[in-house]
Amino acid sequence: MTPIPRSAAARPDANGPARLLVITGLSGAGRTSLLKALEDLGYETIDNMPVRLMAPAVEAMAPGEALAVGVDVRTRGFDAAAVDQALSQVAALPGLAATVVFLDCDDEVLYRRYTETRRRHPLASATDRPVEDGIRDERALIAPLRDRADVVLDTSEFSLTDLRRKASELFAFGGSPGLQLSVTSFGFRNGLPRDADLVFDVRFLANPHYDPLLRPLTGQDPAVGAHVAADPLFTPFFDRMLDLIRLLLPAYAREGKSYLTVAVGCTGGKHRSVFVTERLAEELRQDGWRVTVRHRDMPDADLARTGSPAAKPV
Repeated sequence: MTPIPRSAAARPDANGPARLLVITGLSGAGRTSLLKALEDLGYETIDNMPVRLMAPAVEAMAPGEALAVGVDVRTRGFDAAAVDQALSQVAALPGLAATVVFLDCDDEVLYRRYTETRRRHPLASATDRPVEDGIRDERALIAPLRDRADVVLDTSEFSLTDLRRKASELFAFGGSPGLQLSVTSFGFRNGLPRDADLVFDVRFLANPHYDPLLRPLTGQDPAVGAHVAADPLFTPFFDRMLDLIRLLLPAYAREGKSYLTVAVGCTGGKHRSVFVTERLAEELRQDGWRVTVRHRDMPDADLARTGSPAAKPV
């Protein structure tokens, strides 16, 4: 991960509220990497702060300060109920904007990360139990924290570059307040995105995969877009989907929701869902919403969007 020079990162508002991010989730899901990315953005970071010290540390924060705290099963005094109580204490403090971020990940991906790095899972190392047992026990232990999280990030398909980009999108200073939208394309064959709030299935649309000339292309290519848009069902579906989302977004914003992920899926995540995602994001940006786009399953997604090869996994 290439660090951002501190001089290049936007600064917290000295006259604004203190800002606290509590980063928790499954071991191996990228908590340490996220904390490093937040440090590059200008946050002070503390990993594995004892739960009993969280409230006193936050109470000592000055207006405009920004702190990111990592909490997981290795934290001294960790107990989901104790963490929940500490979070309730700090959330009640005046002049503080607190956000709980939970990092989730597929069990198979976590297992692969542990075996590739030859590390022991923190809940399996003491008793020499299998990694799978530790992952299962930890998921059950911290489930209450996932339920109360403000933001849930599924890092199963994230590279370090993806995680760094997501940290900047969600938590960089200087951004305008309000609902942050993420529109994600995906392939149903690889499963639903864990962080999806709204899911739309576009597998009924004409499939470019069966056209030999279109098969090697992606939904970002005009020829593929023209093929999908020519389906008689595309326009009535897209217009109704857009109307529904336009109806819901102000309601979510009034409710105080800060982050919303709209997922659009086709079979493989390469053609139809990519085209619909790009089109949807364009419409929502024209409506004035802040929108980021991610193509989870599009081949060479990082290369197509950034001109750089994909980074190594989180």
